[in-house]
Amino acid sequence: MQTVLDKRSPTPLYHQLKSAILQAIQAGQWKADDRLPTESELVEIYHVSKITVREALRELAQMGYVRREQGRGTFVARTHLEQGPRELTSFTEEMRRRGYGSASRVLGREIVTPTAELAAKLELAKGEQVFRLRRLRMANDQPMGVQTAYLPVRLTPGLERHNFESRSLYEILRKEYGLVPARATETHSAIVADAETAALLGIPKRSPAMTAERITFLASGRPLEVVESVMRGDQYRIVLDLVSDDPEVRRS
Repeated sequence: MQTVLDKRSPTPLYHQLKSAILQAIQAGQWKADDRLPTESELVEIYHVSKITVREALRELAQMGYVRREQGRGTFVARTHLEQGPRELTSFTEEMRRRGYGSASRVLGREIVTPTAELAAKLELAKGEQVFRLRRLRMANDQPMGVQTAYLPVRLTPGLERHNFESRSLYEILRKEYGLVPARATETHSAIVADAETAALLGIPKRSPAMTAERITFLASGRPLEVVESVMRGDQYRIVLDLVSDDPEVRRS
């Protein structure tokens, strides 16, 4: 068990504590229905204040990883299995599996007020802000796409201070914030690249491109991010495995 948190890190202590507790749960140190140490015990273990402990446990409960019972304590929640896409990976991991070297160039990072449509997709309360990260994604030093990710500031405070050119966003979310993407819905369509996007991708203006919008969810069902991607039409393709729903075909 991790007993010392990094007080010099840009990640708030309660998020570091949340991540440490979640990693212990995922490692099997605490199993479903196990009672976690008391608030006072967590204070002693991690050398933090009770306020930090309570905030970490509150967020873990909101995310569906623990449940708090009045007068009894905090317990590891039972996970719910969902049927859906087989794999949910980052661009970095996708390129690694294909044998390509991956890299990113940050085009912009900032805290912004979301549009009403974006706020609805992320299920944000009125006035909540999002962190917007725009990156040029490359494989073997060749531009592949432009991606813009939006994440709730409430879930990821201080995220804008991390290095996104040397680390995967999903790696940072998992290790620093204890946020693990569980499933996503993705919508694709064909477009022509505008002048700015074409210049970034090194292709002629109005070249064919593919756009995708991904909404990623935590295991609790809470939206974690919305990602808007524009990928090169000459380098990227979508491959789907389709299975017949005819019972006779499935039995053959």
